Amino acid sequence: MVSNTIQKLYEQGQSIWCDNLGRGMIDSGELQHWIDLGVVGVTSNPTIFMKSITGGTDYDAVFQRLLAEGRSGMGLYEGLVLPDVADAADMLRPVYDRTNGVDGYVSLEVNPKLAYNTDETIAEARRLFGKLDRPNVLIKVPATDEGIPAVETLIGEGINVNVTLVFSIAMYEKVMRAYIDGLQRFDSAGGDLSKVASVASFFVSRVDTLVDKLLREKHPPRADIEDLLGTAAIANAKLAYARFEQVFDLSGEFAALAVRGARVQRPVWASTSTKNPDYPPTKYVDGLVGPNTVNTLPPHTIDAALHEGSTEVTIRHDLPGAHAVFEQLEKLGIHGEAVTDKLLADGVDLFAKSFDDLLASLTRKQEASQGVA
Repeated sequence: MVSNTIQKLYEQGQSIWCDNLGRGMIDSGELQHWIDLGVVGVTSNPTIFMKSITGGTDYDAVFQRLLAEGRSGMGLYEGLVLPDVADAADMLRPVYDRTNGVDGYVSLEVNPKLAYNTDETIAEARRLFGKLDRPNVLIKVPATDEGIPAVETLIGEGINVNVTLVFSIAMYEKVMRAYIDGLQRFDSAGGDLSKVASVASFFVSRVDTLVDKLLREKHPPRADIEDLLGTAAIANAKLAYARFEQVFDLSGEFAALAVRGARVQRPVWASTSTKNPDYPPTKYVDGLVGPNTVNTLPPHTIDAALHEGSTEVTIRHDLPGAHAVFEQLEKLGIHGEAVTDKLLADGVDLFAKSFDDLLASLTRKQEASQGVA
């Protein structure tokens, strides 16, 4: 049997997860189709669920049932979303078992409006993880200053965490530190380190989108500017991966935890569909191949990768060149920290808006169904 691109990437140590989830995907067999092709995980976020729930009739029957039960607001939202996450986790459970807990996960985000509240994020993550009651669920916590201590606490309790909206290397350092400190707490409490998992979702294409925009706004077209377009995102990911390999090197601090069953906190390359039509559809697949990584792709990018993707390991290529990209950007007045700070704030706002839009849509639908003027 000839391996496809997804399976070949897995042989290189990179897992492909699907960055989409909805009732239609599950009921139509689409999700199982991707699993059969080698996809080994699923990620979701408020924007994905907003599009899935408001984009068709897939949820109409369960919506009416929930109304009959007297649900409203958050009760409606969770009644629609949690079964999707649970069913997807059950579909992926054979992958989780086969890989001894390396893959087979489904990610669900805490309410993004809690991104700047540590205690409420912790409480929400505990509640969702307990309600879903599946070992192959990851709770997504945003990489804000308030989210970092929540990550440490949750890992310390054995709750799986996908740290999302990571943009800067400085914040990534805090994310890895929180994971290791959480593992040490869990170990001290007698926890089984092999039963807790975490990934760090580094957002990719949005970096190029903003940096390219700033380059064009600040500078007239010229050769050195054109050469920098579309280079910042992959350079940023390469620098992040270099730190990942240093922090989780088995000769360092992590070694003692690894001996006791701890897993590395793999980087997840997220936001990997190309936003610029001038860039190849597999730009953020081909340029990010490396061992101990995950690339979470929307279905159309999975399809592109299957047809035209490369499987050459690229994430370690030309690290000096990655540093040089940001040195050049600094000289041109584009400061990496300012870029990543804006992207984080915008990312939290975008997910919060999607969450609000979805709840408002559910309320309007409820009122229409019940004949409320």
